[in-house]
Amino acid sequence: MNVLVIYTHPNHESLNYAFLQKVLQGCGENANLKEVQVLDLYEESFDPVLVFHKEKRRRDMHIDPELAKYREQLMWADKIVFVYPIWWGRPPAMLMGYIDKMFATNFAFRYKKPGDLLPEGLLKGKSAVIISTMQGPAGYLQLWLNNAHKVLMRRALLGYVGIKQVKFFEFGSMEKADGRQAKKLDKVYRYFKTVVG
Repeated sequence: MNVLVIYTHPNHESLNYAFLQKVLQGCGENANLKEVQVLDLYEESFDPVLVFHKEKRRRDMHIDPELAKYREQLMWADKIVFVYPIWWGRPPAMLMGYIDKMFATNFAFRYKKPGDLLPEGLLKGKSAVIISTMQGPAGYLQLWLNNAHKVLMRRALLGYVGIKQVKFFEFGSMEKADGRQAKKLDKVYRYFKTVVG
Protein backbone atom coordinates (compact mmCIF):
# COMPACT_ATOMS: atom_id res chain seq x y z
CA MET A 1 0.00 0.00 0.00
CA ASN A 2 1.33 3.43 -1.00
CA VAL A 3 0.86 6.21 1.54
CA LEU A 4 0.84 9.94 0.77
CA VAL A 5 1.11 12.16 3.85
CA ILE A 6 0.00 15.75 3.30
CA TYR A 7 1.46 17.80 6.14
CA THR A 8 0.20 21.35 6.66
CA HIS A 9 1.90 23.33 9.42
CA PRO A 10 4.58 26.02 9.03
CA ASN A 11 6.57 24.99 12.12
CA HIS A 12 8.76 21.89 12.23
CA GLU A 13 8.98 22.18 16.01
CA SER A 14 5.21 21.92 16.41
CA LEU A 15 3.07 19.15 17.84
CA ASN A 16 1.74 18.55 14.32
CA TYR A 17 5.29 17.83 13.17
CA ALA A 18 5.63 15.35 16.04
CA PHE A 19 2.46 13.63 14.75
CA LEU A 20 3.99 13.52 11.27
CA GLN A 21 7.07 11.79 12.72
CA LYS A 22 4.88 9.22 14.50
CA VAL A 23 3.03 8.50 11.25
CA LEU A 24 6.34 7.91 9.49
CA GLN A 25 7.71 5.81 12.34
CA GLY A 26 4.61 3.60 12.39
CA CYS A 27 4.61 3.24 8.59
CA GLY A 28 8.30 2.31 8.66
CA GLU A 29 7.53 -0.61 11.00
CA ASN A 30 4.51 -1.87 9.02
CA ALA A 31 5.16 -4.43 6.28
CA ASN A 32 1.75 -3.66 4.71
CA LEU A 33 2.80 -0.12 3.80
CA LYS A 34 5.11 -0.37 0.79
CA GLU A 35 6.17 3.20 0.26
CA VAL A 36 5.53 6.58 1.90
CA GLN A 37 5.77 10.04 0.38
CA VAL A 38 5.44 13.27 2.36
CA LEU A 39 4.09 16.46 0.83
CA ASP A 40 4.92 19.33 3.21
CA LEU A 41 2.84 22.14 1.72
CA TYR A 42 4.71 24.95 3.49
CA GLU A 43 8.17 23.55 2.80
CA GLU A 44 7.10 22.98 -0.80
CA SER A 45 5.95 26.63 -1.00
CA PHE A 46 2.72 25.36 -2.52
CA ASP A 47 0.75 28.27 -3.96
CA PRO A 48 -2.82 27.92 -2.63
CA VAL A 49 -4.21 30.88 -4.58
CA LEU A 50 -6.64 30.08 -7.41
CA VAL A 51 -6.14 32.18 -10.53
CA PHE A 52 -8.53 32.10 -13.45
CA HIS A 53 -8.55 34.26 -16.59
CA LYS A 54 -8.74 33.87 -20.37
CA GLU A 55 -5.62 31.72 -20.63
CA LYS A 56 -6.10 29.81 -17.38
CA ARG A 57 -9.63 28.45 -17.12
CA ARG A 58 -11.17 26.63 -14.22
CA ARG A 59 -12.45 23.82 -16.41
CA ASP A 60 -8.82 23.06 -17.39
CA MET A 61 -7.47 22.67 -13.85
CA HIS A 62 -7.37 18.89 -14.24
CA ILE A 63 -4.69 19.27 -16.94
CA ASP A 64 -2.81 22.27 -15.50
CA PRO A 65 0.89 21.38 -16.04
CA GLU A 66 1.88 23.22 -12.84
CA LEU A 67 -0.15 20.70 -10.83
CA ALA A 68 0.92 17.54 -12.66
CA LYS A 69 3.32 16.40 -9.92
CA TYR A 70 0.60 16.67 -7.27
CA ARG A 71 -1.93 14.82 -9.44
CA GLU A 72 0.60 11.99 -9.87
CA GLN A 73 1.05 11.79 -6.09
CA LEU A 74 -2.69 11.51 -5.49
CA MET A 75 -3.11 8.85 -8.18
CA TRP A 76 -0.14 6.89 -6.81
CA ALA A 77 -1.46 6.85 -3.24
CA ASP A 78 -3.69 4.10 -1.86
CA LYS A 79 -4.00 5.89 1.48
CA ILE A 80 -3.95 9.70 1.85
CA VAL A 81 -3.04 10.99 5.31
CA PHE A 82 -3.70 14.60 6.28
CA VAL A 83 -1.88 16.11 9.29
CA TYR A 84 -2.87 19.66 10.26
CA PRO A 85 -4.13 21.93 13.05
CA ILE A 86 -7.70 23.19 13.32
CA TRP A 87 -7.66 26.97 13.03
CA TRP A 88 -10.98 28.83 13.37
CA GLY A 89 -12.90 25.57 13.21
CA ARG A 90 -11.42 24.42 9.91
CA PRO A 91 -8.17 23.26 8.26
CA PRO A 92 -5.49 25.86 7.44
CA ALA A 93 -6.03 28.03 4.34
CA MET A 94 -2.92 26.46 2.79
CA LEU A 95 -4.58 23.02 2.85
CA MET A 96 -7.90 24.39 1.61
CA GLY A 97 -6.06 25.99 -1.32
CA TYR A 98 -4.45 22.63 -2.12
CA ILE A 99 -7.88 21.00 -2.02
CA ASP A 100 -9.38 23.72 -4.24
CA LYS A 101 -6.71 23.12 -6.86
CA MET A 102 -6.26 19.37 -6.69
CA PHE A 103 -9.77 18.00 -6.23
CA ALA A 104 -10.85 19.35 -9.60
CA THR A 105 -13.53 18.29 -12.06
CA ASN A 106 -12.37 15.53 -14.44
CA PHE A 107 -9.55 14.58 -12.08
CA ALA A 108 -11.19 13.90 -8.71
CA PHE A 109 -14.80 13.71 -9.92
CA ARG A 110 -16.92 14.10 -13.03
CA TYR A 111 -20.53 14.35 -14.04
CA LYS A 112 -21.52 11.55 -16.38
CA LYS A 113 -24.07 13.74 -18.15
CA PRO A 114 -25.19 17.36 -17.94
CA GLY A 115 -27.75 17.97 -15.23
CA ASP A 116 -26.60 15.14 -12.96
CA LEU A 117 -27.00 16.08 -9.29
CA LEU A 118 -24.27 13.81 -7.96
CA PRO A 119 -20.92 13.20 -9.62
CA GLU A 120 -18.90 10.05 -10.07
CA GLY A 121 -15.94 10.03 -7.68
CA LEU A 122 -12.75 9.34 -9.57
CA LEU A 123 -10.60 8.66 -6.48
CA LYS A 124 -12.65 5.67 -5.31
CA GLY A 125 -10.75 2.73 -3.89
CA LYS A 126 -8.48 4.98 -1.85
CA SER A 127 -8.76 5.54 1.89
CA ALA A 128 -7.92 8.56 4.05
CA VAL A 129 -6.74 9.29 7.57
CA ILE A 130 -7.17 12.74 9.09
CA ILE A 131 -5.04 13.76 12.07
CA SER A 132 -6.02 17.16 13.43
CA THR A 133 -5.15 19.06 16.58
CA MET A 134 -6.62 22.08 18.28
CA GLN A 135 -6.22 24.21 21.36
CA GLY A 136 -9.85 23.92 22.47
CA PRO A 137 -11.55 20.77 23.78
CA ALA A 138 -12.29 17.97 21.32
CA GLY A 139 -16.04 18.35 21.82
CA TYR A 140 -15.96 21.97 20.63
CA LEU A 141 -16.24 21.04 16.96
CA GLN A 142 -19.15 18.70 17.58
CA LEU A 143 -21.16 20.73 20.08
CA TRP A 144 -20.47 24.30 18.97
CA LEU A 145 -19.95 23.86 15.22
CA ASN A 146 -22.24 20.87 14.60
CA ASN A 147 -19.29 18.70 13.63
CA ALA A 148 -18.56 20.98 10.66
CA HIS A 149 -14.96 19.74 10.35
CA LYS A 150 -15.94 16.09 9.85
CA VAL A 151 -18.82 17.02 7.56
CA LEU A 152 -16.48 19.13 5.44
CA MET A 153 -13.76 16.52 5.16
CA ARG A 154 -15.81 13.30 5.06
CA ARG A 155 -18.87 14.33 3.05
CA ALA A 156 -18.21 17.55 1.19
CA LEU A 157 -14.71 16.54 0.08
CA LEU A 158 -13.63 12.92 0.38
CA GLY A 159 -17.01 11.27 -0.09
CA TYR A 160 -17.69 13.52 -3.06
CA VAL A 161 -14.59 12.25 -4.88
CA GLY A 162 -15.23 8.60 -4.03
CA ILE A 163 -13.11 8.11 -0.89
CA LYS A 164 -15.49 6.36 1.51
CA GLN A 165 -13.11 4.87 4.08
CA VAL A 166 -12.06 7.79 6.32
CA LYS A 167 -10.47 7.51 9.79
CA PHE A 168 -10.38 10.59 12.05
CA PHE A 169 -8.01 11.41 14.88
CA GLU A 170 -9.31 14.71 16.28
CA PHE A 171 -7.25 15.75 19.28
CA GLY A 172 -8.39 18.65 21.45
CA SER A 173 -6.83 20.54 24.37
CA MET A 174 -3.42 19.79 22.94
CA GLU A 175 -1.67 22.78 24.51
CA LYS A 176 -2.07 21.40 28.03
CA ALA A 177 1.14 19.91 29.43
CA ASP A 178 -0.56 17.02 31.23
CA GLY A 179 0.73 13.94 29.40
CA ARG A 180 -2.12 13.72 26.88
CA GLN A 181 0.17 14.69 23.99
CA ALA A 182 2.39 11.63 24.53
CA LYS A 183 -0.67 9.35 24.69
CA LYS A 184 -2.12 10.74 21.48
CA LEU A 185 1.23 10.52 19.69
CA ASP A 186 1.51 6.88 20.73
CA LYS A 187 -2.05 6.19 19.55
CA VAL A 188 -1.22 7.47 16.06
CA TYR A 189 2.07 5.54 15.99
CA ARG A 190 0.32 2.28 16.98
CA TYR A 191 -2.39 2.78 14.35
CA PHE A 192 0.10 3.14 11.50
CA LYS A 193 2.29 0.33 12.82
CA THR A 194 -0.62 -2.13 12.62
CA VAL A 195 -3.04 -0.82 9.97
CA VAL A 196 -3.71 -3.25 7.12
CA GLY A 197 -5.91 -1.30 4.67
